[in-house]
Amino acid sequence: MAGMSVLVVGGGGREHALCLGLARSDSVGEIHCAPGNAGTAEIATNHPFSDVSDLIHLAFQLDVDFVVAGPEAPLCEGLADQLAKMDIPCFGPVAALARLEGSKLHAKQVMQSNNVPTASFHVLDSSSDIDAALDDFSGDPWVVKRDVLAGGKGVVVTGDRAEAKSFIEESIDSDGQVLLEAFLPGDEASMLVIMDASGYVCMPASQDHKREFEGDKGRNTGGMGAYAPAPVYTDDVKMKTIDRIVEPMHRALSQGRVPYRGVLYVGLMIDEMNDPYVVEFNVRFGDPECQITIPLIASDLGELLNAAANDNLANIDVEFSNKHALTVVLAAENYPGPVEKGRIISSVPDSTHDSWVNHAGTKVENGQLLSNGGRVLSCTAIADSLGHAADKAYALIEQIELSGSHYRRDVGHKAL
Repeated sequence: MAGMSVLVVGGGGREHALCLGLARSDSVGEIHCAPGNAGTAEIATNHPFSDVSDLIHLAFQLDVDFVVAGPEAPLCEGLADQLAKMDIPCFGPVAALARLEGSKLHAKQVMQSNNVPTASFHVLDSSSDIDAALDDFSGDPWVVKRDVLAGGKGVVVTGDRAEAKSFIEESIDSDGQVLLEAFLPGDEASMLVIMDASGYVCMPASQDHKREFEGDKGRNTGGMGAYAPAPVYTDDVKMKTIDRIVEPMHRALSQGRVPYRGVLYVGLMIDEMNDPYVVEFNVRFGDPECQITIPLIASDLGELLNAAANDNLANIDVEFSNKHALTVVLAAENYPGPVEKGRIISSVPDSTHDSWVNHAGTKVENGQLLSNGGRVLSCTAIADSLGHAADKAYALIEQIELSGSHYRRDVGHKAL
C-alpha cells in the first residue's frame, strides 16, 4: 500500500486539512488537488479543474489509486458514479446517496423510514397555507430550510414571523418547495462518521461557531471556528447517538446495490435530557470541523480513507489522539456577504508540530499571497487542554495582516 497516489477534490480549508493529513501518512506517496489553493500547492500538485468531467479525466490521466471528495456538489453531480465506471475508488458516496445533503426532504424521509430522531416538519409549496403552517410551530423561532444545495447557507432560524414568511415565499419561488421545521432547543454538536459496507468509525465530536460575531451574534456563516472534542457530547450522548442514529443509518446506507462509502456528517441537537436529534446530514467533512478532527486521527489517514473507498474499513485499526484541537477562521471584510478578492496577506506565521495555518480562500500571484474567498485562512492548534489549544491558535491569528479581515475572539467559549 506504500506510496499511494491520491487526488483530493476541492479548494478550501477542508481540502488543505485533508492534504496535510495525507502528507503525514506513510501510505501516501503522491498528492494531487483540484483546484486547490495556496496552501495545498505547498504539499500537493494543484490542477485547475472543478467540473466533474474534467476531474474524471484528470483522475484517469494521473492514474491515482483513489479520489477523496471534499465538497458536496461534485458528489451530487455523480463524481463517485463516474469514477466507479473507470474502476477508480472514491471516498465519497454516489449521487443517489449524496441526496442526503442535496435534498433536505429526502433526508427527512430517510430518517422517518429508519426511526432516526429529528424535528417534525411541513413541506410547503405554492398551494400551501403558509400562515397555518407558521401557526403550527409558533412559540419558538421558526426554522426554514431550502430543499437544495445551498453551501451551508440555505437555512433561516428566526423569531420574526415576517422574515420567516418572506424566506418561505422566496424559496418556493426559486426552488418549488421549502421545509418548515419545528425548533429543536439544546446544544449543537457535529459528529463525523466514516463508513462503508463493512462498518463505520465515529470521529471525535466537535462544535462549530456559525454566527459572525462573538456571543453567537450577527449573520449566519459557513463557520467561524470549531473545536473538538465537544464536552456536551458525553459518553451517554455518544451511546444514544450510535444506537438511535449511526447504527440505523449505517444499516440503511450499506444494504443497497452500492453502499455508502465516505463520511457522513451528522449535525446534532442535544436536548436537556441528553437525547440527540438530527438537525441535518452532510455527505462530506464539515468545514471548519475537518480542520480540527483530522489532526486528532493518530493512525494513518491515507489508509483510513482508502479502506472506506474499498469497503475494507472493518479490517483496519483506527486510533485517535486524546488531545484537544481548536481552529479560528480569518474572514474577509464583509463576509458572509460579498467580498473583495485579491487583497494582500502578510505576516503569516510558520507552522509548528502543534499549531499551523490552514489555507482556504487563498492564491499566489507574482509571488504574493492574496485573498481569494470569504473565509481566507484558519489558525489551528492542538494541545493537552482546550485552553492551551485556544491560546496557540489565537497567537497565530493575531500575527496575520489582511486589510478589513475579522475573526471571532470567543471560539470554544461554550466549553471554556
